[in-house]
Amino acid sequence: MTGQEVTFRRGGQLLAGTLATPQHPVAAALLLPGSGPVDRDSNHGRLRLDLTRQLAGAFADAGIATLRFDKRGVGASPGDWRRAGFVDNVDDAEVALDHLAQSVPPRLPLFVVGHSEGALLATALSARRGELAGVVLLAGTARNGEQVLRWQADQLLPMMPAPLRAVLRALRVDPAARVAANRERLKGSTEDVLRVDLVRHNARWFREFMAYEPTEDLARSIVPVLAVTGEKDLQAPPEDLEAVAAAAAGRVTTRLVPDLTHTLRRQRGKADLRRYRVELREPVDPEVVALVTSWIRDRA
Repeated sequence: MTGQEVTFRRGGQLLAGTLATPQHPVAAALLLPGSGPVDRDSNHGRLRLDLTRQLAGAFADAGIATLRFDKRGVGASPGDWRRAGFVDNVDDAEVALDHLAQSVPPRLPLFVVGHSEGALLATALSARRGELAGVVLLAGTARNGEQVLRWQADQLLPMMPAPLRAVLRALRVDPAARVAANRERLKGSTEDVLRVDLVRHNARWFREFMAYEPTEDLARSIVPVLAVTGEKDLQAPPEDLEAVAAAAAGRVTTRLVPDLTHTLRRQRGKADLRRYRVELREPVDPEVVALVTSWIRDRA
């Protein structure tokens, strides 16, 4: 797969990305990665998902043009990702969608494919842009962000290593209470960036994420939806697939994939966040890639 380096702007913010256009495209898709400082390929300094890059390659083979871009302050995009809110990310994605539409042949069907936070951005765009041919929600959610964070804490806190739990007990620190208190600090903050437990957090993003209700945008959208979540996802509740189907005004296809985790790879045995680095040695699950690719081509 070959791609062209491109830049576009939203106001004074420059965004850089890769546009990949097959010789005779049948559709075009904007690819949106997950939360935090991740680049156009869905890679973080400490965790390389490589998800959007692999999807772009599979889509190119299927005749689907793609655009993927670096978030603010990541890769070739200048700025500070900690000062960008969730709404900023939606607006940046919409500008990217406009750039994609202007870069491919007229009237080519446009899709948005998002993973994790990217799925929420795709949900928001589906309500804004009724001309979309479809959106794909990979490991998306259908509850507000505050509820998602509580659910995640319930899944992840029991996986805390035993030695660390023993230390916290000795210090009389309740991990669940500490996480809840930090969440309330972020929710009640007014700054763009807030230091919590010695770490600088993107506080405005957290406030806007916690307040966002994806079902409200789904109810306003008539765009076809494909929602895919893994059975062993520890960050996006698998049961939210039913809520997506119930809320959306348009046609919805849902798929719960056995053994699939939030990384869109398979994991045997009990779901465990600590095994992500091992499963990331494998490519994105071929069944998921084929499902998304064929769904887009069918609608194109």
